[in-house]
Amino acid sequence: MTVFIFVFKRFFRKKSNLFLLLVLPIASVFLPTGEWLPIPIGFQYYGLLLLFIASKLCGIIMEDRTNKVLLRLGVAPITHFQYLLQNLLAYSLIMTIVNIVVIITGIIVHGENLVGPFWLLLIYTFFTMTAISFSLAWYSLFRDKEAAFSVLGGFIILLGMLGGILWPVFIMPELFQRLAMLLPTYWFAEAVMIVSFGGSLNDLALTFVMMLLFAVAFLLLGSRRGLS
Repeated sequence: MTVFIFVFKRFFRKKSNLFLLLVLPIASVFLPTGEWLPIPIGFQYYGLLLLFIASKLCGIIMEDRTNKVLLRLGVAPITHFQYLLQNLLAYSLIMTIVNIVVIITGIIVHGENLVGPFWLLLIYTFFTMTAISFSLAWYSLFRDKEAAFSVLGGFIILLGMLGGILWPVFIMPELFQRLAMLLPTYWFAEAVMIVSFGGSLNDLALTFVMMLLFAVAFLLLGSRRGLS
């Protein structure tokens, strides 16, 4: 598990990453209740933070490709699959810990006013998989690290706007409402809305399936060895 451990050393070497992992997620818990959701809006915006955290973590693989590390795997005692798996496991563990911290902080701050904390944690877990896979697929499309980083931030914000994280989908034109269903952020926002209005597991099932399908599709795209 050398690669797994090395991910932690590389990521936490930069203090700015601690700000992204701890300060911003916890700060989102203190945001007030939104106009269209009966829970603090920070628990909706947190979906964007998950995308940014995942993009920062998966940037490690992009750096390795740029530095020709992946090319040297061919002569190293580790396969491309093992390298990728250990990276993804490390990313998932880091983000899961952040998710748990956010939910626990939310319970402490909002108490009974936080509806369905267990379901929110489950939503964040599914979307974490989607976010990591999305970032992996995104970086597989680029050869230049700076280009990939610079464009991704704006694209994540766009996903948040069109997918219903920054504002409700129902206020957008009908065409955009239909197109929004093609975005993973739509299903995240839909899941949070269902929980906030007291929905059950049956109500959430479709959103979980869709986020999982997006995760699988992105993972298949991003893990292609030929792009490494």
